[in-house]
Amino acid sequence: MQNKSPRIKALLTPGEVARRSGVAVSALHFYESKGLIKSTRNSGNQRRYTRDVLRYVAIIKIAQRIGIPLATIGEAFSVLPEGHRLTPAEWKQLSSEWREELDHRIKTLEALRDELDGCIGCGCLSRSDCPLRNPGDKLGEQGSGARLLEDK
Repeated sequence: MQNKSPRIKALLTPGEVARRSGVAVSALHFYESKGLIKSTRNSGNQRRYTRDVLRYVAIIKIAQRIGIPLATIGEAFSVLPEGHRLTPAEWKQLSSEWREELDHRIKTLEALRDELDGCIGCGCLSRSDCPLRNPGDKLGEQGSGARLLEDK
């Protein structure tokens, strides 16, 4: 008697991808609506995913965990051919770009933390003098009304 090895399915249902990746089916649909992953449809018009989608979902979750916006993830994926498996060199390139963005965010958060220490207990909440909310009254230079201030 011969043991048959289990057949590896080429296409996975949304439920199978959700179970294996740890994300909800609704998240898969959301990622698909944003163009981050792709599915095909079977004869019953049900979604099916190729196995490589598991790697893409893992990358999406890692990137989200470190604060990379979905739009940035989408830009990175957009240069890859459909169904492409990332090589180690491609992953290194992609992760180094995200590392630069992460380093910038860390630097910004550290600066905010360090400035915040001086404000604890101050209670001034001055819109014109607060070094956190409106350093040097940069907002006032732009005229009246609401402004968004973010140093790049």
